[in-house]
Amino acid sequence: MSDSAVYCPNYAPFFGFAGVFCAMAFSTIGAAYGTSKAGIGIAGIGSFKPELVMKSLIPVVMSGIIAVYGLVVAVLLAGQLSPTSGYSLYSGFVSLAAGLSVGMGGLAAGYAIGIVGDYCVRGYLRESRLFVGMVLILIFAEVLGLYGLIVALILNAKADNSVCVA
Repeated sequence: MSDSAVYCPNYAPFFGFAGVFCAMAFSTIGAAYGTSKAGIGIAGIGSFKPELVMKSLIPVVMSGIIAVYGLVVAVLLAGQLSPTSGYSLYSGFVSLAAGLSVGMGGLAAGYAIGIVGDYCVRGYLRESRLFVGMVLILIFAEVLGLYGLIVALILNAKADNSVCVA
């Protein structure tokens, strides 16, 4: 049995596509949760003080960035997949790990941004000094997704399909 048959089975791209799915699905779910949860808080304060709505959109924007992290990784992972060239099992597992890294990081970040965004926007209605604290907490919540992106990029750089060349 040749090395190519052992290290490059026909089912190896499944794991690569699973990584693409995890990157997009989980980071998008996190972004959607963060947007909806923070949007509830914004809708709650909008009827009392409409002038605060624009400043309160920061959590929604930060949630959207989480989805962009997943999109970037999904495009990079999908770029390695080709129906004509070989794809190693190692690359498949690396792609799956990269997708899970950015996806779960995005899910956690979106959840944190949503909770903080909802409560801090409502608190900002009562006390304007809370705004700086809200922004700082949101930045640290966003960093969770950024860490997942960085790990995914490092993992993606380790993918190697050279063993599959016939």
